[in-house]
Parts: sequence; C-alpha cells; structure tokens
Amino acid sequence: MRLALKLITSSAFMMSLALIISLITNFSGIFPGDLLTAPVRSNLTILFLAIMMTVSLSRIPSRNLSPAKNPKALIRGLLIGLVIASLIPILGFMILKDTQYHDYAVGLVFIAATPFAASVAPLSLILRGDMEHAAHSTIYVYIAALLWIPFIVYVLLGKTVDMMDLVKNVIYIIGIPLVVSRFLTWVKIDKNVMAVVLNCFIFFLVWMSVSSADFKGAGMLIMAAFMIIVAFRTFGLGGALEVVEKRAGIGWSQRVTDILMMSYKNKGIAIALCMATMMPLGPQFANMAMVAIASSIVVEICWVVFMDSVLFSRKRMKRELEKEGLEVGDL
Repeated sequence: MRLALKLITSSAFMMSLALIISLITNFSGIFPGDLLTAPVRSNLTILFLAIMMTVSLSRIPSRNLSPAKNPKALIRGLLIGLVIASLIPILGFMILKDTQYHDYAVGLVFIAATPFAASVAPLSLILRGDMEHAAHSTIYVYIAALLWIPFIVYVLLGKTVDMMDLVKNVIYIIGIPLVVSRFLTWVKIDKNVMAVVLNCFIFFLVWMSVSSADFKGAGMLIMAAFMIIVAFRTFGLGGALEVVEKRAGIGWSQRVTDILMMSYKNKGIAIALCMATMMPLGPQFANMAMVAIASSIVVEICWVVFMDSVLFSRKRMKRELEKEGLEVGDL
C-alpha cells in the first residue's frame, strides 16, 4: 500500500507511466477515438486543466503578494520564467516553419507561450528553495501569461488561428483559476490527496493527447529534432543557469527556484491550448502539432528525474546548505 501511494504521488512516475501507455495505444491503434472524439478531447482538456490550475494556485497564500515588496525578484521571475525560457522553442519554430514540418513545428509555439509549472512553488518548498520568490513569481507570471500567450501565438502564427478563441481558452485555464483560487487558499488539502488527484489528471491529459498525436506521419527525424530542441531548453538552459549563478555566488535557495522557473514548463497548458486552438482547423492539425509537445514530455521526464536524483539530490542539498552555513535539519 505504501509503495502504491509513493508511486501515485510521484509526478515523474505517473508521467512516465502515462507516456508509456500513450505510446502503446498510439502505435497499436487501440485509442478509443470514436468515444473520445476531437471535440470531446478538447473540452475535457480545458476542463481538467482549469481544475488542476485552480487547485495548484490555491496553495499559494494571498498575503504578502505585493509586487513592490521585492521588485527585482519579480522582474527576475518574469524574465526567467517567460522570456528566456521561450527563446529556444521560438528559434526551433523559426528554423522549421518554412519546411515540410511546419504543421508539426506549430506545437513549439505553444511550448514557447507556456509559463513555468504552477508546482514550482511547492517544489521550491520541498527542495529548500526560495518559497517566497517562487510564490510571488508564480502569481505574477501567470497574470502576465494572460497577455504573453496571445502575444506569442499571434506573432508566430498570425491569423492562422482564431485569436478570440485562443484568448477565451486562456481565460478559462488561467484567468478564472487565478481568481477562484484566491477563495480557496483557506481550504486545507492533504498533500498526498492533492498529489494523487493532480497526478491522475496529468496522467489522463498526457494519455489523451499523446495517444492521438500523429507520430506515424511525423517520422523519427522530426521527433528527434523536437527532442533536441527541448533538451537544449531543459538540460541546456537549466544547467547553464546553475553554472552561472553558482559562479556568481548565488545561494542554493535562489538557484533552485530560478532553475525550476527556467526549465520546468507547464505541459498541461501547452497541451490544452494546442488541442483547443488547433482543433477548429481540423483534428489532423491538432494531432500533428501535438507531436512536438508529446516529444517534449519525454525529455522533460528525463529532466525531472535528473533534477530529483542528481542536481537537487538530498546529498547535494545537504552539502550546499552546510557550505553556506545554514541549518540542514532532517533531510
């Protein structure tokens, strides 16, 4: 029972399991497309993500969120969490947009537009990062994302997609959860219960979207290209930021939070926006665009495992904190 609970509460395990099952149902052709039609998948994706976002954001208290309290940290969060983290997917799309893989590369646009995961704040708490910085940045980055996402999509895709429909979906999955979550901050939710619920939602979202992705039509070459692009965005940017900040003498707590914000994208938002925005153009376009996001999930799972076992391991955490003269406690 304890092992089962440990596995279900592990995001890395549940995402890995979802990916494996998704690939099986995709390549075997047993995905129930007749039941989970394109419109149904699109609507369920928006609904589930809105619930997930509301629950996740509700764990961030409303107190002490004034942007004037620490404006430098806020600017750093916006710069790292939105701008720099989006550069490599944007560059990848610009390289591929005039090739035969244009429709597949559209998925990179939604990866670029997506802010970092809402779980950065609780992860910062677990990893002895700067929880206050993470909480402030999460709220304001998601507020900024209400404009950032339509801006990026419009600049890169222009009138190819229905921008009013995109804005409506952004409000559904970010705007409404931001508001509703403020009324739920006082509700106590057991961390294991929340982890199980959120991971089950993530499992279903990954399975539903990856299972319908057009891997067979894309081919291994473009999938490998997407994985390389995302590897630069995760391992490349995350590793580079670790080296730069450590050499600059920046302590463990800020480094942990900054790296999480730089490298850990909200894949749920990318999936939801891609499905909902591309579906009106035809299910085939949504399935093609999903290849880039599905490929990125493979790399990001590897990055999560690497962070957990190497970069932010308990052994390294203890060593770094002791070197800074901080109380280690029970790790």
